[in-house]
Amino acid sequence: MEKLLIKGGKVLKGHISCSGAKNAALPMLAATILNDDEVTFKNLPYLQDITTMFELLGSMGAKITLDESMDFSISSNKLVDLEARYELVKTMRASILVLGPMVAKYGYAKIALPGGCAIGSRPVNFHLDALKQLGASIDLKNGYIEAKADRLKGADIVFDGITVTGTENIMMAACLAKGTTTLRNVAMEPEVSDLADLLNKMGAKIEGAGSDLITINGVESLHSTIYTIPADRIEAGTYLVAAALTGGEIKIDSIQPKRLMNVVDRLKLSGAQIDFDESSVSLKMNKTRPIPVDIFTAPFPGFPTDMQAQFSVLNAMADGTSKVEENVFENRFMHVQELNRMGCNISTNGNTAEIVGVKEISGAQVMATDLRASASLILAGLVASGETVVDRIYHIDRGYERIEEKLSYLGADITRLPS
Repeated sequence: MEKLLIKGGKVLKGHISCSGAKNAALPMLAATILNDDEVTFKNLPYLQDITTMFELLGSMGAKITLDESMDFSISSNKLVDLEARYELVKTMRASILVLGPMVAKYGYAKIALPGGCAIGSRPVNFHLDALKQLGASIDLKNGYIEAKADRLKGADIVFDGITVTGTENIMMAACLAKGTTTLRNVAMEPEVSDLADLLNKMGAKIEGAGSDLITINGVESLHSTIYTIPADRIEAGTYLVAAALTGGEIKIDSIQPKRLMNVVDRLKLSGAQIDFDESSVSLKMNKTRPIPVDIFTAPFPGFPTDMQAQFSVLNAMADGTSKVEENVFENRFMHVQELNRMGCNISTNGNTAEIVGVKEISGAQVMATDLRASASLILAGLVASGETVVDRIYHIDRGYERIEEKLSYLGADITRLPS
């Protein structure tokens, strides 16, 4: 199993570009199932989760091609196998996103209950209850979801809780449903709006994405299009925190700063000077130690749960005490134990972490438990004295494209060790 070796103490400085967003790309790949032709994607990130989704679509009969411009074209219009098997689904919760499109297009889907990061309960009942309201019959048996429908019919659906993948799944399914579907209490994340934008370019009729109410007027079919995957706001936020932690300077291109404002505001409070224009953001850390900043995670437009672990490290090195409250997932402090082994002073009580900043931490061998926990351990290694070895880095490869290369380009001493 590969590892990352980090020799801490380097100040990060430089200029990088942001990769395409994994959380936008995965539902878009699933959406190709709805299409009667071919969809071409530009700026698709090279990540393990993307590869897994390719394997899943390919196993069902989709045709995937790569051209000389590194653009991927996908034809999922003639699937021959309508089962998403456990072997492919077990490592990625986003695989549930093929459920809605398959039922809408083919009238049948058999999907293994998905796996992924162990960061808490992310029940699929929101997806299934909504599909039932669209007219699908659902059977849960032997670890699989089996869904059937002659043709889905529009409905007025109110989600019992905010769910990003649930919103995306049902929005996709409703595109080919007969009549009008209204989705209430939906997720407002930018990635939901991105998916709606792609679907509309394929001929769907969706209004309201980005608000808490989405209306979909069903159509008979969807057509081909070319789409550029937007930049990954969580990747950008992670590198901004990395630069702030090391007292450095960074400029990130190919990003939409308005999607980062909640992160940017807290970085400013921590002592960073930040400037941005329409497509880039720059950070310069003016403090030798960060100022502690309280964090309260919430669905968009609140502070993103996917940036909680990174800010926990920033606060752990700050001059003072802070509180981090996790309000999205109930099991997302698994990085705390590993950070404390490096010398951080973090205590948890339920969904709250109390952090007392320290001046120094030391390198250690640590183990990643999930994607964003992996990022936090790498960030800690950047400022720790001595060497840090991060094990189980397959988690980081699910969501960060060439992270060791980008950090090395910024001046970090980081090496991938073979298994």
